[in-house]
Amino acid sequence: MRIAVCDDDLAEQEQFDGALHGWDPTRSAEKFLSGTALLEAAREDPPFDIVFLDIYMPGENGMDIAKALGEISPETGVAFVTTSREHAVEAFSLHALHYLVKPVTTEGVVEAFRRLTELRARQRERISFTVGPDRYTVFLDQISLLENDNHAVNVSLADGRRLKVWTPFNELVQRLDDSFLRINRGIVVNMDYIVHMETDICTLRDGSRLPIAVRQSAAIRAAYDNYVFDRLSRRRGMGEGTP
Repeated sequence: MRIAVCDDDLAEQEQFDGALHGWDPTRSAEKFLSGTALLEAAREDPPFDIVFLDIYMPGENGMDIAKALGEISPETGVAFVTTSREHAVEAFSLHALHYLVKPVTTEGVVEAFRRLTELRARQRERISFTVGPDRYTVFLDQISLLENDNHAVNVSLADGRRLKVWTPFNELVQRLDDSFLRINRGIVVNMDYIVHMETDICTLRDGSRLPIAVRQSAAIRAAYDNYVFDRLSRRRGMGEGTP
């Protein structure tokens, strides 16, 4: 297993080592003082299984580093480590495994690895549809957006692909799970890809700005807030160091 800790403070790295060895003395972590060095190492094979990433580093923001890491190695689990809880919701939007408040404890490390194991074991739901002469099967969690287009549906995927599916919009929407939210008559978004929800605009990770139905805006915002709360509650461990 390839483990990394990225923190500009050597004392904090030693603290992490102690917490890691409290779980398994045979484990060791590759240590990085900057996100730039971490990203360079992430390009090597095999990829990191898990990275414990400080949010506040000189000249760098851990959230930005995590986004770049996700592009290089999407299979790597990220656990944020910080002195503050103010970025917890943003960490959720980046699919973080865990959000540890310093000092890192063995209990927090154990919980991060438990979540990594759970994530890898979880059966990912798939959906199939016809695009022209081809049949596509994708994971639901790869879909970021569906937009009605007359008798077709434009399906946007996380990797930037955009598929035109000749299936009635409502029929396709019925095959989705509870991570999807209808924000307008012909627009459904995957809430895991939302980075900002305003009264009339929903912004996704790829920069898409989508109109929210004005009359339903309060209900839509409430549905999103409830989803975020429920997901954070499920991710949140009961031990020390959780958000």
